Amino acid sequence: MNAEVDAINTLEGTSYYQGGRTVDDYLDNFQTLVSDAGYTDPRTLVVKFRRGLKLGIQNQIATMPYRRPADTDPDAWYRAARRIDQACLANEAFQSVSRSTPSGPAKTVSIRPPPMSVVRLSPALPLLVTLKPPPPTPSMGVPMDIDATRKTRSLPPRGCYRCGDANHLVRGCPHCMDVRLLTSEQREELFEDLLALKDAVPIEESCLPEEEEDFA
Repeated sequence: MNAEVDAINTLEGTSYYQGGRTVDDYLDNFQTLVSDAGYTDPRTLVVKFRRGLKLGIQNQIATMPYRRPADTDPDAWYRAARRIDQACLANEAFQSVSRSTPSGPAKTVSIRPPPMSVVRLSPALPLLVTLKPPPPTPSMGVPMDIDATRKTRSLPPRGCYRCGDANHLVRGCPHCMDVRLLTSEQREELFEDLLALKDAVPIEESCLPEEEEDFA
């Protein structure tokens, strides 16, 4: 009597539910409780068994499109629950193997280059950098600097080329002058001054010579 009462109380509660056990372990315990409680009604057995199954398994059995077990056939529910549980276990084993073997692309490891060493120069030895002009191409000639000699030569200030006095020009210099000692620039400026003086001073007709001669 105590075993029967204990089995009935257990089946009316939730302690006999499957939980984390397999369907085989749950079914063995359920059949023992049903036998001790003296339940023989097929509909009652199906309701008790279905209530204790995992929610996923009982939903799959209840929504089977064909060959669904009848609510008055406990053995058909037992077989269907075992079949679905074995399929779930096989799927979990396959998923565990798939997770253990990575199928994604291999990870790339980035390697950083070694840090560059900074070389410090001594302040006593400055670094001299000379920039050389590029050599001229064979097809293009080297341009001639015509004014190179003129740039290097320092010209005296404007004044007398004869004595070097800046207060008067060569035409008003009281000293004698040797044209051969003048430079080409000085000669050109001297000739310009003489021509300008000649154009500026009016020439009287009495001063003109009787016969004009060519000046070489």
